Amino acid sequence: MQKRASQWLIPVILAVGAALALWYYWVSMSGPVLTPVDTLPPAAELPAEILRPLHPVDDVDPVELPATSLVPLPPLDKSDDYFKLEITDIFGDTIASMLVEAGIIQRVVATVDNLPRAHVSEKVRPVGRLAAPFLVDEQDGSGEYTVSVSNYQRYDQMISSLTKADMTAVAGLYRRFYPLFQRAYVDLGYPDGYFNDRLVEVIDHLLETPEVSGPIELVLPHVLYEYADPDLEALSSGQKLLLRLGPDHAGQVKVSLRELRMLVTTM
Repeated sequence: MQKRASQWLIPVILAVGAALALWYYWVSMSGPVLTPVDTLPPAAELPAEILRPLHPVDDVDPVELPATSLVPLPPLDKSDDYFKLEITDIFGDTIASMLVEAGIIQRVVATVDNLPRAHVSEKVRPVGRLAAPFLVDEQDGSGEYTVSVSNYQRYDQMISSLTKADMTAVAGLYRRFYPLFQRAYVDLGYPDGYFNDRLVEVIDHLLETPEVSGPIELVLPHVLYEYADPDLEALSSGQKLLLRLGPDHAGQVKVSLRELRMLVTTM
């Protein structure tokens, strides 16, 4: 576990809130899903006619957009300033100020794709590190450690920004920018993939994060903390992120994730 693990929170917020805008371009189900995702065979075994989006995103009808949104969608490599401005309007300066200067959408897509895996490279993070260090309590100098309860307070402002965000506005932004998210996903190495489908898959994975009550024990085998419980240490980078937020914050994020999933699979 990294001592400064807080930088992973924003990808979840951008995958939840800015997720409703950032992550997963608003999805409109254009038809029934005939086969559940978890029962599909590997892509190589699927007939060509089944290789289609499970959760397609309809193109935005210009008639649906307010007059202030009629600016043409910029190309992916020139989208940062415009997209960051939209994020600021929804989430305020707290979130927007943490975003990197370049490649925001590409980094969000790469981070989302990597959350179910063991590690997310710092090179793809859409945000910088928080200034506050990861806080740990040591038990009476015994060499036994636990995650400090004070550690969870670092996330108060960001979680507040997430829960207060207008999810309808976030959803509209996500849907409008979806062509750029999809372009970034293809460029990431998925020429036949569909980003919104990946979003739903990642949300389901994050919702499976176990709920842990009481102090979480740590070990320090080298220079980085790890969970003493091997089951917790075996969790993905995204699931470990939710644990680091603390049970209350993690619960709030899961509420937003469930709302996001409902929106992207029923709109």
